[in-house]
Amino acid sequence: MSTTLNDLYAVIAGRRGADPKTSYTAALFAKGKRKIAQKLGEEAVETVLAAAMETPDAVMRESADLLYHLLVLWAEVGVTPDQVWAELERRSGTSGIEEKNSR
Repeated sequence: MSTTLNDLYAVIAGRRGADPKTSYTAALFAKGKRKIAQKLGEEAVETVLAAAMETPDAVMRESADLLYHLLVLWAEVGVTPDQVWAELERRSGTSGIEEKNSR
């Protein structure tokens, strides 16, 4: 999968325990999982609104924010990009309806 996302995840994970006064990522970690999840939700809404009412550039920018905050959440809860990529590969070739029914 994307080396950019893997590289960004490594930077994000490395900010755990950094000074929250000098790192936005460290500040998110300091606020905990609930705040990180809330911020991810806000970014998801902003992405949806950009898609509905704004330009492709706005969607691109909001999508970048959304992915960043998703990676922060993964790091907070101990999920790695490789685990997510493996799950996507496992689902490859499976109908979305089939996959959802298997849960």
